[in-house]
Amino acid sequence: MTSLTVLTLPDHTQLPESDGTFVKNLQEHPQSILITDSIKPVLDKLHPDGQYCIGQDSGIYWRLTDPPEKGAEAPDWFYVGNVPPTLNGKMRRSYVLWKEYIAPLIVIEFVSGDGTEERDKTPPSQGNDGKVGKFWVYEQAIRVPYYAIYEVTKAQVEVYHLLDNNYQLMTPNERGHYPIKPLGVELGIWEGLYQNADLPWLRWWDKEGNLLLTGEERAEVEKQKREQLVEKLRFLSPEQLNALGISLEMLE
Repeated sequence: MTSLTVLTLPDHTQLPESDGTFVKNLQEHPQSILITDSIKPVLDKLHPDGQYCIGQDSGIYWRLTDPPEKGAEAPDWFYVGNVPPTLNGKMRRSYVLWKEYIAPLIVIEFVSGDGTEERDKTPPSQGNDGKVGKFWVYEQAIRVPYYAIYEVTKAQVEVYHLLDNNYQLMTPNERGHYPIKPLGVELGIWEGLYQNADLPWLRWWDKEGNLLLTGEERAEVEKQKREQLVEKLRFLSPEQLNALGISLEMLE
């Protein structure tokens, strides 16, 4: 009787976690932190069990190649729902599709050059030395429902939605934002100060058009509310404060 050989595909611990390239723009890391921090309350509510994963400049392995890193794309930011945040108690080194099966809902690329790389539709049959276009990979291989291309120098973002097996360029709404309906949020450009840099930033809004705040921004809003409340209470008499259970010392 002939024994069957079990085919074992490599997992995230056996694949390279970096392709050796440098981050090309110092805004990239703050930008990733900004969109992760501000959308976290939405994702925590959407996934009360905590089953979701966010990747920042991390590889998504979609095919086996030699060398292995040629079989991966590393978007600047991506989100995958309904997967565990860790594997065997450890953070992922990369996201391996043949082990996870669930594609990211959205990937975001921050353009550092002229945008050619992010819009490259070269299929495997036409690529030189096995090079495949990033746009083609997200659209045809990984099949990511939403693909955003953020051009920092132009202060603009393009968002593509996978419809009928092809990416369709979305039209912004009346606020200039792009609805990501499965998340109940919108993606767009916000100009302001973040981490000591006054720049156009990629940010989220809720479906009513309210900006999703970072933890620091939420804390500042709460601080201002408390200060405004204290100022109003200062106009009350000691008797009125006492009736509310508030002492003068509490307002200092």
